[in-house]
Amino acid sequence: MNTYKNLKTSVENGICTITINRPDKMNALNRETVQEIGEAVKEANQSAEILSIILTGEGPKAFAAGADIKEFLGLTKEEGMAMAKAGQDVFFSIENSAKPVIAAVNGFALGGGCELAMSCHLRVASENAKFGQPEVNLGLIPGYGGTQRLVRYLGKGKALEIMMTAEMIHANKAQELGLVNYVVPLEGLHAKCVEILNEIKTKSPFAISAVIRAANAFDETNKGFEAELTEFGKCFASEEIKEGISAFLEKRKADFHNKNIQTAQNFTF
Repeated sequence: MNTYKNLKTSVENGICTITINRPDKMNALNRETVQEIGEAVKEANQSAEILSIILTGEGPKAFAAGADIKEFLGLTKEEGMAMAKAGQDVFFSIENSAKPVIAAVNGFALGGGCELAMSCHLRVASENAKFGQPEVNLGLIPGYGGTQRLVRYLGKGKALEIMMTAEMIHANKAQELGLVNYVVPLEGLHAKCVEILNEIKTKSPFAISAVIRAANAFDETNKGFEAELTEFGKCFASEEIKEGISAFLEKRKADFHNKNIQTAQNFTF
């Protein structure tokens, strides 16, 4: 495997482990990291030695605790859409990987981190893991496929509740809702992923790839992802995102109803 700035990679017994290595930033997904994840997954798919992939985060606290919010500052509608499109493309490459990809969720999986986990074929979570899409706290929406995949996994009603309230879901609750396949102690997380992949390894590789393609064809139009791009971009044309990001960086609660914020009355741009 190539050397990456923000990732660690290793290959053992046909399993490639890709680790997001930004523990000081809670493994936040800046643009460079997202791009590197796409490159590493592509490299793994092209390797005859590699049969499957585990995607995880460095340390005991976070799988990926969201995007790097500082990169949102000053973006236009078009720039916001372009950033989201780049992220969606990488996460599509994970979802469409011909080789099984398991997310080993070792802590917080919030925002882009939750979206990354959902793009994997299976999710195994440690007991301390938490999931959520808190983008509305910033005046934003999920932009890397979260509005679509969360609905697919949980159903529209529960997905809307989680996205509109920014609720964090603990690992056991996530398993109850169908978002997570297994919950295990943190020290057994990698071993459980290896156990699952070793079982899959005994099956026909062609059939496994065919199962992935067929399941992904459930909604082959992907029109919902296009709508997400448009709405994500619109958020950057709103004054509310300025308040949301400023509040986040200043470590205070956002006041989206402050009379000084010029909110678009008809919500169209």
